[in-house]
Amino acid sequence: MSEAERIMQYLPHYYEKSRVMRAVAEAQGKEIVSLWTTLDEILKQFFVETATEWGLDLWEQMLGLKSYSGKPLDHRRSRIISKLRGIGTVTVNMIKNVAESYVYSTVEIIQHPERYTFTIKFIDQRGIPPNLDDVKAAIEEIKPAHLAVEYEFTYTVWGELNDWKTTWDELNAKGVTWEQLKTWEPA
Repeated sequence: MSEAERIMQYLPHYYEKSRVMRAVAEAQGKEIVSLWTTLDEILKQFFVETATEWGLDLWEQMLGLKSYSGKPLDHRRSRIISKLRGIGTVTVNMIKNVAESYVYSTVEIIQHPERYTFTIKFIDQRGIPPNLDDVKAAIEEIKPAHLAVEYEFTYTVWGELNDWKTTWDELNAKGVTWEQLKTWEPA
């Protein structure tokens, strides 16, 4: 049922045959649909996960972040989520949450108190995350100044090829290069 038909239901029955009232109802119906569409779009901006370009601009401005306009929306969202998660007392859990908000995978925080360092180990994602610079900037902003941070990445190791019952000749036949092998996983 169109908005115009819904509007007509609220009017007295003698307007059913009126072309003027039908035209008015159709015009009002289009405006109502436009209003609801606009309201839905505005509502999306209240949540970082659904915000669009202009909503992310407002989030960045509100949090005092430099605008990343032009970068992929998922990178911008992860920076904003990281900033929101990084408010309060810095704990291992907070650092873990901030790092995971950027890479959308699991990380492990390994503390080395005797060396005044900690390591962020990327577990689920193989290789270097595409937005590693953003992760580093966010961690630098929240970590205690006296601690150094190290990053550890996960790569394919030869033992995994044996576990997957795959030989180098099979990989070579598939066209897998050395560079691809670092982050390769069987399909």
